[in-house]
Amino acid sequence: MNNLRKSNIRKLPKGTFDTLIIGGGINGAVAAAALAAKGVKVALIDKGDFAGFTSSNSSNLAWGGIKYLESYEYALVNKLCKSRNHLMRSYPSTVKEIRFLTSIQKGFRFPPLFIYMGTLLYWVMGRLFTKMPNYLTGGKIKSLESVINTQNVVGGFEYSDAYLQDNDARFVFNFIRSSMSYGCIAANYVESLGSSKNGDLWTTKAKDAITGEEFEITSKVLINAAGPFVDPLNELNKEQTEHHHVFSKGIHLIVDRVTDSNKVLTFFADDGRLFFVIPMGPKTCIGTTDTQVESPYAHVTEADRQFVLDNVNALLALDKPLTKEDVIAERCGVRPLAIKGTGGKADWVQLSRKHAIDQNPEHKYMSIFGGKLTDCINVGDEVAGIVKDFGIELPYADFKWYGEPDDTVRDEFFHRAKLMDFDALTPATSSEPLTSRFWRRYGRNAINMLEAIRENPAKAELLIESSEYLRVEIEHAAQREMVTKLEDFLRRRSKISLVVRQEDILAAPGLREACEILFGDEAEAKLQEYITSVRKDVSPATDVIA
Repeated sequence: MNNLRKSNIRKLPKGTFDTLIIGGGINGAVAAAALAAKGVKVALIDKGDFAGFTSSNSSNLAWGGIKYLESYEYALVNKLCKSRNHLMRSYPSTVKEIRFLTSIQKGFRFPPLFIYMGTLLYWVMGRLFTKMPNYLTGGKIKSLESVINTQNVVGGFEYSDAYLQDNDARFVFNFIRSSMSYGCIAANYVESLGSSKNGDLWTTKAKDAITGEEFEITSKVLINAAGPFVDPLNELNKEQTEHHHVFSKGIHLIVDRVTDSNKVLTFFADDGRLFFVIPMGPKTCIGTTDTQVESPYAHVTEADRQFVLDNVNALLALDKPLTKEDVIAERCGVRPLAIKGTGGKADWVQLSRKHAIDQNPEHKYMSIFGGKLTDCINVGDEVAGIVKDFGIELPYADFKWYGEPDDTVRDEFFHRAKLMDFDALTPATSSEPLTSRFWRRYGRNAINMLEAIRENPAKAELLIESSEYLRVEIEHAAQREMVTKLEDFLRRRSKISLVVRQEDILAAPGLREACEILFGDEAEAKLQEYITSVRKDVSPATDVIA
C-alpha cells in the first residue's frame, strides 16, 4: 500500500536537503513547487494529509479582495487583483471567471449605487480583466435570479471574480504533485517533533504517524509553513517572530442545488458580513461564518449551522425552507490571520488575509503567516527569493514553476480524446464532459489515462455512484497521489464526500473495490477505519457494508 509514501519516507533521513518545508497547505505546497522546479533539493512533510486544514475548507473562490476596499486597503486589493488575473491566465482550465450577483437590503450601511461605484473601482483596479459590473434594480435581480427574495431589496449589482472548478484541496495537491515531479521528497502523516540548529544545519526529529517510526531529517534551510500551527511550531523550535496568528472560524453547508444559474449569489448576512450561495456542480455551497476562536481545531456548532440556515432561508425565496436534514456535508476551517505582536481580539473589518513571511537569515529559518489562495504564486516566488538570499543556489532560478502544460500537450490530449469519442463515456450524473475534467485534474498525465481506457474499457466504469470518478482515476490516485487514508481520497484528492451523503458513499457497491485499488492488502482495514470515523454521523442502515 502506498509505495510512493513508503519510498519517500525511506529517503527523508538520507543525506542533507537544501530545504525542509513543514506543512503541506497552500503555502507549503507552492513553496515546494517553486523551489523544486528551480533545482533546489526539497523535502516536505505534513503531520496530517496535504491540504488537511484551512486549505480544504475555503469558499473555493480566488478573488481580488473587494471587501478590503471598505477598509481602504487599496494596495492590497491592487495586488490581489493582479494575482487573481495571473492565476486565471496560468490555470485557465481550473481558475475561471464567475459572476457575483449581489443584493442590497433596505437599511444597509451604504446605498447600493455607492457600492456599485466601488465595484467599478474594483474592476478598474483589476485591469479591466473581467466583464464590466452592472447595476441592477430589485426587479432586474428577480428577473435574473428568481430564487432571490427581493421583498426587502433596494438594488444590487453584478461583478466578476474567479472560482476553482474543482475543490481547493485538489488545487493544493497539484502543487505537491508538481513538486514531486521535480524531485521533492514529500510525505503526508509525518509530524515534526521539533528542530534544532547544529552548526550550519537543521536537524528535525520526525515521526511517521502511521507506523510510529521516528527518524531525523537534515536540511540547510527550515521553512515553517504549518498554517494554523505556525506559532506552536516556532515555540517548539525556539524561534521568535514579529507576526503571530489569530483565528477566524468559517463554515459552509452543502445542499442540493438551489438554482440552475452558474453565479455566486452574494448577500450581507444579518451580522453585516458577506454571505455566499456558491455553485458546486450539482450542489450548492452556502456560508460563511466569521467567528474568532482560540484553537485551530474548530468544529461546526448548532449555532453556526442555524446561522447559515436562518440567513439563507431569509435571503432566498425557496419553495421549502432548508433544514438540517437537507445538509449533505459541512465544511469547517479556521482562517489564520497574521497580526503583529501577540494576543488580543481581532478587528475582523480591519484584518485581512494578506500574508507575511518572517525570516531569520542567521538561522536560515522562515515562517509563513496568513495568506490567500489567490496570492499563492507570489508566495512561491517570494519564498524562492528568500531561500536564494539565504545562500542556497537555485540552478534554474528563471524556470517557470507554475501553470498548465503548454498548448502542444493540451492539443495532443484533446485530439486523442476526440478520436476515441471520450466524452461519450461521461457519466449521466456529471454535468461536465470527461475531456475537460480530465485535462483540468491531470494535465499531461491524462494522456496515459486515455491510453489505459483504450486498452481496457472497464477502466472507464464509475465505481461510486454520483461521484464522477472512474476506475482509471482511482488507479491513478493509488499510484501517484499518496492516498494514505480513505478520507484523503474522498475529501481532498476528490470532492466526493462533499457532494455525496456519507450513507450513500458507504452503501456504494464499488466502495470496497475502490479501497482494494487504493490500499491493496490493507483495503479492509482502511475501509473499517473510515467507517469508524463517520459511524456517529450515519444511520444504522448504512452499516450493511461493514
